Amino acid sequence: MTKKIKKKLPANKKLPDNVILLPRLEAMEGAMAGIFGRGKGRAIDKAQEIMYDAWDAPTSARAIALAREALDVSPDCADAYVLLARETARSLDKEIDLYRKGMEAGERALGKASFKQNAGHFWGILETRPYMRARAGLAECLWESGQHEEAVEHYQDMLRLNPNDNQGLRYILMTHLIELGFDERAEELFAQYGNDGFASWMYSRVLLDFRKKESLPAASKSLKVAIKVNKHVSAYLLGHRKMPRSMPPHYSPGSEYEAIICVNESKAAWKATPGALEWLAEHT
Repeated sequence: MTKKIKKKLPANKKLPDNVILLPRLEAMEGAMAGIFGRGKGRAIDKAQEIMYDAWDAPTSARAIALAREALDVSPDCADAYVLLARETARSLDKEIDLYRKGMEAGERALGKASFKQNAGHFWGILETRPYMRARAGLAECLWESGQHEEAVEHYQDMLRLNPNDNQGLRYILMTHLIELGFDERAEELFAQYGNDGFASWMYSRVLLDFRKKESLPAASKSLKVAIKVNKHVSAYLLGHRKMPRSMPPHYSPGSEYEAIICVNESKAAWKATPGALEWLAEHT
């Protein structure tokens, strides 16, 4: 099943000063739509209005009811399928089915011309976001079901549509490419986002260098840089610290929360690389 953030910080837990919790992104989009215009009065626009309320609904039952209402208004409402996949699917096959229907609904709503005219600028256009959410959910579930190459193709095409990568898909794609042994494609992806300085990216660089074998000095150098970015990652990768049952709802650079998210995304790739974890243990 798609991973959902359920665990929240206790009410009396003080957040770090450099962490700001924002309202749910989908609900924020409703406010943005109000500022920039509410659409053209089409059925899909009315259905999306209902979905803005659904994303902000106080209960899961209310959200589900609104999503179904949105689909009654327009079967092309991708966000309705996304919400139903997250809230109602009781099997991975059902989740894949709902996300695929959402992606197809988004394709119909946007039209073929949009994929040509707006390629490279997706997500910057509000109307594209439900489609991108549905496709990202589909890719995640396909990977989980073992349909790895199809999942990778989805991730790569989403980065083509939105190279700014507002969804953070490059981190997931990078570890998947390494896990599959597609090192050349992983190197190309790393070059595409060479200025990224987050922990997930830096530790992927370490792993890529280690996999070259003849570049162990380069891997050692990369590890020193990665440790400066986040010193907590190796402890979680090596099992010295226990991973939580659910992912943190936020993180700040260099924090343990960032390390937890990094390891959650990348541990399979490290395990798939013979000797990598042992080498990491020796060098940290």
